[in-house]
Order: sequence, then structure tokens, then C-alpha cells
Amino acid sequence: MSDSRRSSNDAPLKVIIDRLMKAYGLESRMKEMDVINAWPELMGTAVANRTKELKIRGKILYVVMDSSVMRNELHHGKQIIIDRVNAFAGCEMITDIWFS
Repeated sequence: MSDSRRSSNDAPLKVIIDRLMKAYGLESRMKEMDVINAWPELMGTAVANRTKELKIRGKILYVVMDSSVMRNELHHGKQIIIDRVNAFAGCEMITDIWFS
């Protein structure tokens, strides 16, 4: 019969996974993916439907839009978008946005 109690050296699986993610530099990549997946929630359906590509590189969010009018509108609200993304991520994920 095995003892079902954990020893004091056992860590919960979540803690182990978090440590591995951090050690391999995947934690920030996962947060980037969370932000990209939450884009419709963060910006609304109209913006999400006009967004053709999103990527984060070096704290810059690159947004490819299929509407020049919407791109110009979003450019004027750049800081609001940066604040929204960073609040969602829980850290300073981006410092700038480049629209194209």
C-alpha cells in the first residue's frame, strides 16, 4: 500500500509548470499569445474584424489593419490601447504600437 500523502519536497504541478515556463523563457510568450487571443475582447468586434495580423516583438505591438480609416482612428488612441493591453497582461507587455 503506497502512502498517498505528499512529502514536503513535492510542489504543486502549477508551481512546477510556472518555474519551467520561466526557466525556458516561455512565460512572456504565453502572455503575448493571451493578449493576441483576447484582442476581440480588448478592442471589440469591429476592430477585431478589421485586424489582419497581430504580433508583439520587443515590447512593440504590430497591428496590420485592412481599413485605413480605422487604422488612423486607432493611431490617435494609441496610449489607451497600450494601457488596456498592459492591464490585461498584468505587466508592461508593450510600450508602443505600430499600425500598417
